[in-house]
Amino acid sequence: MAVERGYEVAMLDWLACAVGGSGEPAASAAREAATGLGGRVTALGVAGHVLDFDDTYLPGLAHLSATTAPAALAVAADRGASVGEVLEAFAGGFEAMGALARAGHPALYDGGWHPTAVCGSVGAAVCAARLSGLGPAEWKAAVGFALLRSAGLRSSFGSDGKAIGVGLAAASGVEGAALARGGARIDLDRAARGPGGYQEAFGARFALRGESPAVAENWIKAYPCCLQTHGAIEAAVAARESGVNGHLRVVLHPLSLQAAPIAGPTDGLEAKFSIPYLTAFALLRGAPGPADFAAVDGEVALFASEHVEVVADDGLLESEARLEADGDEVARVEAALGSPLRPMTEDQLAAKRRALAGDRLEGALEDRDRPAAELLARLGL
Repeated sequence: MAVERGYEVAMLDWLACAVGGSGEPAASAAREAATGLGGRVTALGVAGHVLDFDDTYLPGLAHLSATTAPAALAVAADRGASVGEVLEAFAGGFEAMGALARAGHPALYDGGWHPTAVCGSVGAAVCAARLSGLGPAEWKAAVGFALLRSAGLRSSFGSDGKAIGVGLAAASGVEGAALARGGARIDLDRAARGPGGYQEAFGARFALRGESPAVAENWIKAYPCCLQTHGAIEAAVAARESGVNGHLRVVLHPLSLQAAPIAGPTDGLEAKFSIPYLTAFALLRGAPGPADFAAVDGEVALFASEHVEVVADDGLLESEARLEADGDEVARVEAALGSPLRPMTEDQLAAKRRALAGDRLEGALEDRDRPAAELLARLGL
């Protein structure tokens, strides 16, 4: 996928996820609480991430559009900018966030942090700084203030807190840029690399530029649940088609068990982070869609508890899954659909957008001179 097209695909995918997630409880609560630009950014960020269907950058295990898209769109609309300017700011924030997430991987995850929220404030600040026309000193201050608000815990996975944390990260980046525009200053290098700074506090390297475009390694998710469950889902779908049964063992990279640690989910949000449940669901029902997470399927949950075992193997790729039945390998997936190795077709991408947003995003990015406010209004959020 060409780099420029990659940003368009990611933005359209996020827009669809925001429309599709707008009715979820966390999104409704965020809209109810929203005041001012920061509140609007938070609400957009929550809506776009709450389904866990938005794009993911595996080298940093972060959703790079989750904070940068709402920041770029809301700030552009607020400042009278165009759709073209939204995409330019989005690309800049996306790449800065990707570089930071990659530099911090796997240290952030191992420390219990949620990289999307931790790195997302910086990505959002870069978007807002560009749209606000900040100079070099102001730009550095904006990123520095965003670093002060870097936060987000993996313990929020499977709850409303995950999406809300992402929305708050987006807003903190926008607020950092506003502070810098107002004349406040901070030494970015000290905030990032000095005593008590980002690197020391998080045990992760600081970087804002990558060696290659992050968007070229971005996943567009085919299933609305944790990315680290997708290999298991597809392995189970393959087993379903061949009629496999018996005791099932899912073998995954240890990272997958960190990302999706829930054994017995009690609601739909927790189910998105349960490898046993999703393996059983795919085997019994097929690949899950958004509507399948309205509640936990009791039959699936029982099957998972009785027949599905999950084990870690650090010899596997981070996205790889191996499924065994009674000790014999029956399926293996190295990279699920939506990965850079197996990208969705244009028809599949369009089908996902229509399923989430109907026809309201048709041609949404074609007129780059269109006011960003019109694009935002089209979402109906």
